[in-house]
Amino acid sequence: MVVAVSVPDVTSDIVACASCGQRNRVRATAAGKPVCGKCRAALPWIVDAGDDTFAEVAEQSSTPVLVDFWAPWCGPCRAVGPALEQVARDLAGQVKLVKVNVDHAPRLSQRFAVQAVPTLMLIRDGHVAARQVGAAPAAMLRRWVEQGLAAPTVH
Repeated sequence: MVVAVSVPDVTSDIVACASCGQRNRVRATAAGKPVCGKCRAALPWIVDAGDDTFAEVAEQSSTPVLVDFWAPWCGPCRAVGPALEQVARDLAGQVKLVKVNVDHAPRLSQRFAVQAVPTLMLIRDGHVAARQVGAAPAAMLRRWVEQGLAAPTVH
C-alpha cells in the first residue's frame, strides 16, 4: 500500500514503498524518477501544483505528466481521484500525477480552458499530448494514459 502525504507549499511528500515498506521523501520537482532508497523500486509520483508551481512541477518534468484539474466540491472529482492515484501507482516510474485544485489555480484553469472538472491532460515534453473531460473508472483511465504514452509526440 502506498501512502502519500500532501501538505500545501511543501516541496516533498513521504511515500511508503509498495515493495518493501520503506518510507521515502519524494520531491515535487526532481531530475529523473523517484525510486525507493532501500530496494530501488519505482515509487508513485503524486504531487500538487498551482499557478505559481505548475511550470516547474509539470511542464519542465522529464517524466510524462498526468494532470488532474479538480475541485473539492466536485463529486465526480472525488470519485476519480482514487482511480487516478491507482493509475499513478500502477504506472510508477512511467508517469507523474499532478493535481491542480481549480479553486486555487484560476490562471491555469483559464490558460488551459478548463470548462468542467475533472479535466485530465497528459503532458509529454512540455506539451499537451491528450485531454479528457469527465470521470472514468481506473481501468479506462489507465488505458487512456497508456495510449497517450505510446502515441508519437506531436508539437
